[in-house]
Amino acid sequence: MMTLYHCAGARSFRPLWTLEELGLPYAVKMMPFPPRVTHREFLEVNPLGTVPAFFDGDLRMTESVAISQYLVTRYGPSPLAVAIDEPDYGCWLNWQYFGEATLTFPQTLVLRYTYMEPPERLNPQIADDYARWFLARLRGIDAVVSKQETMCAGRFTTADISVGYALMLASYLGLADRFPTAVADYFARLQIRDGYRRAIAAEQRAGQEQGVDFNLGEFLTRKQH
Repeated sequence: MMTLYHCAGARSFRPLWTLEELGLPYAVKMMPFPPRVTHREFLEVNPLGTVPAFFDGDLRMTESVAISQYLVTRYGPSPLAVAIDEPDYGCWLNWQYFGEATLTFPQTLVLRYTYMEPPERLNPQIADDYARWFLARLRGIDAVVSKQETMCAGRFTTADISVGYALMLASYLGLADRFPTAVADYFARLQIRDGYRRAIAAEQRAGQEQGVDFNLGEFLTRKQH
């Protein structure tokens, strides 16, 4: 049985969404956000204290995009992957990592300097600069989804899961109302997918069963007040 350590709304949503799209059996272990503070024993699982942590037998992985790619290639064939002999193979790789390195990373600084640091270290200027940096990089997504339904290969793939999570995080951070129209429409399409909805339902169900109802969105709401 594969096991995913997860915080609702965190990067670990990418592999959770991928698992649901593939229909694979898995166990999910829910933790309050941020786990390195609220669930100190998790440091024995992942010394960084970050999610995801994913186990498939003896294999341990901690990078959300890599886990999604692993799942669709290890347990494929799946239309969620793009094969090496398909024309869009390189685009698939590029957009997967763009979703994390280019779109999610700057938002972690918005999160940190708006919500995570002690009051004396909060820095609205840094947060605003990186929010603008993120929004400017959406031009790359806008250029694609204003012409086609998905990021590549003429179908939904893990590239859309990677980019889609970055847009989800932006919505938690209050940036969604600044999305270009085509990007907002693209994110809306992703949110009505059965796999996306199953992943949301799975984390809610697991949270209720395991007594963990404190997700990233609620964390940010409490911090705002």
